[in-house]
Amino acid sequence: MQRENERLYNNMLILVDVIITIIIFFAAYYIKVFDDVIDRTVKHQYILLCLLIIPIWYILLKTISIQSSQRVKAYSIIFVEYSLIILLGTSILFIFIFIFKLNYISRLAILMFGLTNLFLLSLIKILIVKNAKRLLIKGKNVKNIIIVADEGSISFIEKIIIEKYLGLNIFAIFSNSKIIIEKYNDKFLITNDEEKLYNIIEQQIIDEVIYCKNEINKEQIKNLIYICGEIGVTLQLQSEIFSLIASKSHLNYLGDLPIISFEVTSADYFALTIKSVFEFVFSFFAVLLFLPFYLLIAILIKAESKGPILFKQKRVGLHGRTFTMFKFRTMQENAEELKKDLLIMNEVDGPVFKIKKDPRITKIGTFLRKTSLDEFPQFLNVLQGDMALVGPRPPVPDEVALYERHQLRKLSMKPGITCIWQASERNNFSFEEWIKLDLQYIDNWSLKLDFILILKTIKAIFKRTGY
Repeated sequence: MQRENERLYNNMLILVDVIITIIIFFAAYYIKVFDDVIDRTVKHQYILLCLLIIPIWYILLKTISIQSSQRVKAYSIIFVEYSLIILLGTSILFIFIFIFKLNYISRLAILMFGLTNLFLLSLIKILIVKNAKRLLIKGKNVKNIIIVADEGSISFIEKIIIEKYLGLNIFAIFSNSKIIIEKYNDKFLITNDEEKLYNIIEQQIIDEVIYCKNEINKEQIKNLIYICGEIGVTLQLQSEIFSLIASKSHLNYLGDLPIISFEVTSADYFALTIKSVFEFVFSFFAVLLFLPFYLLIAILIKAESKGPILFKQKRVGLHGRTFTMFKFRTMQENAEELKKDLLIMNEVDGPVFKIKKDPRITKIGTFLRKTSLDEFPQFLNVLQGDMALVGPRPPVPDEVALYERHQLRKLSMKPGITCIWQASERNNFSFEEWIKLDLQYIDNWSLKLDFILILKTIKAIFKRTGY
């Protein structure tokens, strides 16, 4: 019942966020048109946009903001989540305005709406979470739990005891461990009698039973699933193996047979769809916006040295598929021929070749690399579907041929224009560190992480940390 109440509470917060968003939207509209003559066409276009905002904001809030308990979120996470929601939402609004030629919609009003929306929603949610944590620390709205434990559960128990804002009250511990009994006998009710455990679950006010033993006892878990399910108490399983299953698997059906599919990448298809759509739209407008700069860069490249404007190279993408990656040419025309004479100067271990002061780089090429402008033609690769905005950088086939078995997992996600190591202000990563960071991105992917990396990449471009 408490879990249902929490779900209802979260849905109410989403509804409140949507209502506040609508109020802010109309406030921005009235501020902008206060001195103007408001005709019927203008009103109709703003009403149409308002009707669009309601489902967009609801879906984004439901998808991005309710991924973890509202009661224990860090304030920085709240701000990042709302930043991502409003960036995606306003981008969709601008696309809608552009496609349907809503010429009476003020772009300034939409910008005012987005910034005000971000500030107020973040502030209100932070105040709500802060108040919820304060109440939990005082012992209000807490959940009564029973922990099924062994020696490996001590750190979990200590976390619940120390971090009171988690809102969990240990009613009893079920364990036959001497260490657990000696350590917590004077603090909690401890029993190793299964019959007594079942009586406590049945007769006392218990919200959750948490199984967090290192040793997996299938028979015990089956019994707990039965008794908890019969009474209506939530059973939670906390273990390294259960954490792996939760983050790497989802339930499918082969005919009528349920099967668990283990994924090496995220199984959140809705979020991945948002990523794909957003990156395509972002790349499309980026190509249009930077077209004059493309022409200027092309002229400068041609003026300094002979050769093509674009450097085309075979790269390895998703699951080993090869594609042609585009970059602005930053080296002499015969750079690949000169590479064999420079191999001794390679500054990176492993199969990657990289020199900080590469003599093959042209003057304009040095500037393009420092500002990462040489990567901009890869927006075309994103539009073709070979690359993403954010993802592991695509290696060349010769590098992949030298990969160790575990390093091939880097190819399990579509390669990107930027990733963790590229968004960093460091450039002296070893090859092993590159791989580790790419795998870290794959294992922890989320829309929020992509948003953070895009912001860091923009910062790195302005600080000219590339080479």
